[in-house]
Formats: sequence, structure tokens, C-alpha cells
Amino acid sequence: MIETEKAEKERVTTSTGRRAANWILILALLAVLAILVNRGIDSRIKAASVVKQETADLAIPSVTVVHPQMGDAKQEIVLPGNLQSFTYAPIYARTNGYLKKWYADIGTPVKAGQVLAEIDAPELDQQVRQAKATLQQAQAALEQALANRQQSKANEDYARVTADRWKELAKQGIVSSQDNDQRRAQYEAQVANGQALDKAIAAARSNVSAQEANIALLEQLQDYRIVKAPFDGVITARNTDIGALVNAGNGGPAQELFRVSSAQKLRVFVNVPEVSSRSAVPGVAAELVLTEFPGRRFKGRIVRTAEAIDAATRTLLTEIEVDNASGELKPGSYAEVHLALPGERALIVPVSAVLFRSEGLRVAVVRNGNSDSHTAELIPVTLGKDFGNEVEVTSGINAQDLIIDSPPDSITSGEAVRISGSIGR
Repeated sequence: MIETEKAEKERVTTSTGRRAANWILILALLAVLAILVNRGIDSRIKAASVVKQETADLAIPSVTVVHPQMGDAKQEIVLPGNLQSFTYAPIYARTNGYLKKWYADIGTPVKAGQVLAEIDAPELDQQVRQAKATLQQAQAALEQALANRQQSKANEDYARVTADRWKELAKQGIVSSQDNDQRRAQYEAQVANGQALDKAIAAARSNVSAQEANIALLEQLQDYRIVKAPFDGVITARNTDIGALVNAGNGGPAQELFRVSSAQKLRVFVNVPEVSSRSAVPGVAAELVLTEFPGRRFKGRIVRTAEAIDAATRTLLTEIEVDNASGELKPGSYAEVHLALPGERALIVPVSAVLFRSEGLRVAVVRNGNSDSHTAELIPVTLGKDFGNEVEVTSGINAQDLIIDSPPDSITSGEAVRISGSIGR
């Protein structure tokens, strides 16, 4: 009995110990689970905080910044131009006929007054002969008028003497007053006839002068049968040949016979943009670059401008003079004209830094650039010359500003930005 009670007590004790151990294990498991849950929640909170911070950081745009560059005091612009002879003249005939002979072909150097061609003009020769015959007729008519005047003078003297005599006889009553008046009228008629003959002599002399002038004109046209060079130069074109019909003048059916060009000096006309027109003044140096002379530059200078802006192209017509004593440069060649125009120094920024807004041109500038926080500010600017990838800014910014290159289109003043990379120049 006693052993049975002991066994029961031991069974109860063992069951109680097992139950306590189970509870301890459960409590330990619960503690471990609580620790794990707490750690999971903390990690999730920390991860969410990190994600939130990273999201906030990513919301701030990263930008690259540059300092404006100071432009040169002289700005070079490159313009297309064509070389032209300093003196150029097309040669036309001054008389009609047929080309008898020519003495100069293309590329021939000529001197002023040198014979280029001869024109055969038989009709002109006939006109000269006819004019000389007409002159002889006019001279004969003048001589006849002079003879008539001499005869009229004699008749006038005789009528005057007769009238004077009859006047004295009328005073003495020897002849009637009617006879005296008749003799006086005859004298006055002779005077009037003499005056008319004087007018005829003047007309005859004018006719002779006109005929002499006509002969001089025709003889001058005969001299024009010899075509001469007007100045020293080179024949650049010959558009006629022996036997070709030649017409006088430069209008209608007239044909250009030769073309003469003097290329000791050359002209180059360029159209300077209006924005640079104030600096394009006489005396500014120019350099010409031609593809047929690689690596060489030919010196020139501005000699004059049109002093007016072309309303159609908004450019200033400018003439450049180039010395060509060596004859290397050929008229008609294409050249790139480099003009070093003086002007005020301005700031240069990349064209990609300029924002085109409805309210005007803007440039985004970073403020507080030396601290950890940066904000953008949109500055109104005025542009000057456009150099392609870069543009000149004449007002709005200074050389110390940090300019945002290629800013986002949505950027606004006061927006936070992050500078990425080093500051460019």
C-alpha cells in the first residue's frame, strides 16, 4: 500500500515536472517569436525609411553646371564671297558692220589703247562720202548767198543815193512828193532785202556747220571700226569671229565682242548679318580662304559698306579689297571670308543652356552652390551672336554664376537640384 502511494506520488511529481517543462519551453518559444517579430518590424520600418529617403533623393533632379566663358574682344565671323575683278568691262562695237579681224583671244594681256579687232563697215564709208558731197552743196549755197548779199548791198547803196537826190529835188519843188516817196520806198525795200539775205547767209553757214559736224560724227564712227582695250587687263572672253555681223551698242541685237578684266586688285562682296553690322567698318582686317590654296590665307580689308541694311535679308552689303599683284587669285573664285570684328567682351554659354519660355529666354542658375542645398533660379537673358553650339549672352548673368547645362524642360525657380560631376568650363 505504501509502495503504491509512493508510486502514485512519483507519477504525479513526474507529470507536474513535465508540465512545467512544457510551459517553460512554450514561454521560451514565445519569447523567441516575439524577438523575431520585433526584429522584422524594425527592419521593415528601417527599409521603408530608406526607400522613402531614396525616393525623396531621386525626386531631386541631378544637373551638370558650367561657368560662363568670357568671349574674345574680337569676334570672327565666316561669310561666303565671290572674287570679282576690281575693274571689269564688256566691249561692244560702236558701229555696224562685219568683223574683219581680231587680234586678242582669251587670256591675252592687253594694254590700254591696244587694238583688239577691226570692223569692215562699207555702208559707213558710203555715208561719209554722201555727207561730204552734201557739205559741198551747203558750201556752194553759202557762197551763192554771199554773192547775192554783195549784189543786194550794191543795189541798196544805189537806192540810198537815188533816194537822197530825190529828197533834195522834192525840197526844191522840182519833183513831186509822190516821186520822192517812191524812191524812198525802193531804198527801204533794198534794205529789207539785204536783211533777208543776211538771214539766208546765217542759215547757210549753220547748214555748213551741221554738215561738218555730221562728217565729224561719221568719221568718228569710222574710227570705231578699230576696237581698242579701254584699260590694262586680260581678255577673259571673246564672243565673235571673222565675218560675224556686228551691231552697234549694247541693246537689242548687239553682241558683246570681248570682255576685259583687271585683276591686280580684287573685290569681294559679303553680306554681314545685322547683329554684326555695327562692327563692319572700313579698315577692319579680313582673311580669305580658298580650297585651291590649302593652308593659306590672303589678306584684305573692308573698304566700304552700303550704309543701309537690306530689308529682305537683314544684312549689310560690305566690300572687301584684296591685293592680287601676283595674279594667283582668279576672278570668279569662291572664298570663305574671315572677318575679325571688334566688339565688347561678352559671356558665352552652351546653346543647350538656354530655355525658350513663353515669357522670354531664360537661363537656369544654381544658387547656394557652395552648400549642401542647391536651388535653381531662372534668369531672363539677352542673347547676342549665335556661334552654333554656343551663344553670346549680353545681359542677365555674370562670370561667377553656375549655369545649368541642358536643364529639364519642367524646371522652375526655387526647385531643388543636385549637382552631379565636376563644374565644367
